[in-house]
Amino acid sequence: MSEENDSLTQEKELLTSVENASTSEKIKTYTKLSGPGWLQGAITLGGGSLAGSLYLGVIGGTQLLWLQPLMMIFGVLMLSVIGYVSLSTGKSPFQAINQHINPVLGWGWLIAAMLANLVWAMPQFSLGTAALQQNLGILTDDPETKSQSGKYLCAAILFIIATVVVWMYDSKGVKYFEIILKILVGIIVLSFFGVVIVMAGQLEWGAIAKGFIPDFSMLSQPADIFKEKITKSMGQQYWTDTILSIQRDKMVTAAATAVGINMTFLLPYSMLRKGWGKEHRGLASFDLGMGLFIPFFLATTCVVIASASQFHGKYDEGLLDANKPKPTEKIQKAYEKNLAGIKAHLGVLESENDWDRQLAAMLVKRDANQFALSLGKLTGDKNASQSGKKSASQIIFGIGVLGMALSTIIILMLINGFCLTEALGAKMGGVVHLTGALLPGITGALGFLFLWSNAQANFLLTVPTSIFGMVLLPIAYFTFFCMINSKELMGDALPKGGKRVALNLAMGLALVAASIGASWSIWSKAQWVGVGVVGAFILLVWFGHGYRKLNQKLDRIEDKLER
Repeated sequence: MSEENDSLTQEKELLTSVENASTSEKIKTYTKLSGPGWLQGAITLGGGSLAGSLYLGVIGGTQLLWLQPLMMIFGVLMLSVIGYVSLSTGKSPFQAINQHINPVLGWGWLIAAMLANLVWAMPQFSLGTAALQQNLGILTDDPETKSQSGKYLCAAILFIIATVVVWMYDSKGVKYFEIILKILVGIIVLSFFGVVIVMAGQLEWGAIAKGFIPDFSMLSQPADIFKEKITKSMGQQYWTDTILSIQRDKMVTAAATAVGINMTFLLPYSMLRKGWGKEHRGLASFDLGMGLFIPFFLATTCVVIASASQFHGKYDEGLLDANKPKPTEKIQKAYEKNLAGIKAHLGVLESENDWDRQLAAMLVKRDANQFALSLGKLTGDKNASQSGKKSASQIIFGIGVLGMALSTIIILMLINGFCLTEALGAKMGGVVHLTGALLPGITGALGFLFLWSNAQANFLLTVPTSIFGMVLLPIAYFTFFCMINSKELMGDALPKGGKRVALNLAMGLALVAASIGASWSIWSKAQWVGVGVVGAFILLVWFGHGYRKLNQKLDRIEDKLER
């Protein structure tokens, strides 16, 4: 403990010494001391970011490259506010919200984060296992014997590695824990960057540069590549409506999920666990830029570019030409489902019309494995998948995907440890934290093995969790908005003057973006049931506000009586 205190004292002295130093000297010092921001990067670069980026590339090509970075800027802004409040007050955010804002918001925030940890660990185990077996060719199952021993071994390996790394955080090995996470994030970014480098010669860099300019036209019209084909199809209105629906859904979902509810729980506790205080406020903002925004920007941008190059406006020729190699069963079924939609709309689909068939084939949703298989031709090994060998680009991509899954499992476990610690009022670290951390590992591994492939179980787990998390995200943003404007909580650290006005305007914009995204997502997933959940929670918040006010009055009366 003495060594930790001495190290923290030296850290604070170092930060104080560079307050008025040059920018380069500050960056050098901040980079050396960074940590919690990289944990944020490790969790946001998970299966959700991968799937979202892949399909943004499929449906929007490079026209949507601006979307995820812009939404992440809003997310980093709100996380910076959370960090500023926590470092200025030194208080547990959960306790501060319950005491100064609203206990329903505090408990809702904690419960939503725990639910997200327990449920979203499952697809990470699925993603990690797929990366090991399909992309890297490790511990594969034997299709002839129908044995699934490889899948069980993969899940066990992921669980054991994640548990060992989390144990480091809960011991004196926290420094090594952060180094491991930085390495994993670096592997993810370098892997996807490597894929783009491999295909650099076939990319349209002018279109890529243009894709970073915000363009909201895709909320009202299909991507450029689909327009010509739509005009030649038999179901112009059908395809326009279908493509617009997909574009809007993916754009708004990306806006709502750039920062997850559990990420807002992780940041303040990871900083307080390190002993950070007021002296670290500048470092905290830099840390989020270095550890969260830059890796997220690079990784998701590379995936969107690569996906757009492989899939946007393209399709598996085997779907339309019987002389070409047949696609996978998953691709075939997705194509038939899209084709059934246009058939139902038209009543009949004439065999001589290929435009509708092409559009049905183009809109097939691709996953990480299909993307990896498409990369074989980039290294000249067109027969890699047929020969059972893995191309260099497939292996590079597989390493990145594995890093995504493993880093996210680790951070979900870490967050859940913080959640259980706060829920039980225990001290940070120790047995309670480790117990809480093990839970997502257990639910993730077992859920992946026995529940995730079951469509009904998947639906019952993911939809309620998604709705609750999406309801809570803008409400959590509003809570932090209230906290940084609370004189009672912030005291002398309350922002003043023009800085406060600018901060509130920026936070208000982030809050509006999160609210629109969450509203769209909730309506698309659950419609009036989702609206009912929102209404019920807002009602609980109103009761919670009354309860807090009543307690304050009773406390004042008690103080007067004691005097």
